[in-house]
Amino acid sequence: MIAVRRANRDDLAFIVDAQIAMAAESEGAELDRATLTQGVRAVLEDRAHADYWLAEEDEAPVGMLMTVTEWSDWRNGTVLWIHSVYVMPEARRRGVYSTLYEHLRAQVERSDELVGLRLYVDKGNEPAQRTYEALGMTRDHYHLYEWLKP
Repeated sequence: MIAVRRANRDDLAFIVDAQIAMAAESEGAELDRATLTQGVRAVLEDRAHADYWLAEEDEAPVGMLMTVTEWSDWRNGTVLWIHSVYVMPEARRRGVYSTLYEHLRAQVERSDELVGLRLYVDKGNEPAQRTYEALGMTRDHYHLYEWLKP
């Protein structure tokens, strides 16, 4: 059975390793471990920025994601953005992500403040897109633009 829990400081190493694997696999990117470790630690120590959620099987982590909040004036509530999704290769296609997603969706449904879930996905990541669509998520009408410091 897959269980979901909020990550804590003891999960730092797993989250960092998962993020490094996810970046390499999904974008061919190599993350700086020291910078990433500082970033993950910042989330775990100050939940004002974000939260990490772990999926566990037999008390061992098999997947994770991060949520970041965004205020929506149009909806007068908070949207949870799903970021940094990673499922261990040996645990894929076993409902790990859907369990994480349903955990968050249930939080939104029970909350008076939360109004929805959003995420973005690489255009080329078709397996992830199929997973999200199978869970009832729809492609919206926005395009994502960004500028990031080099």
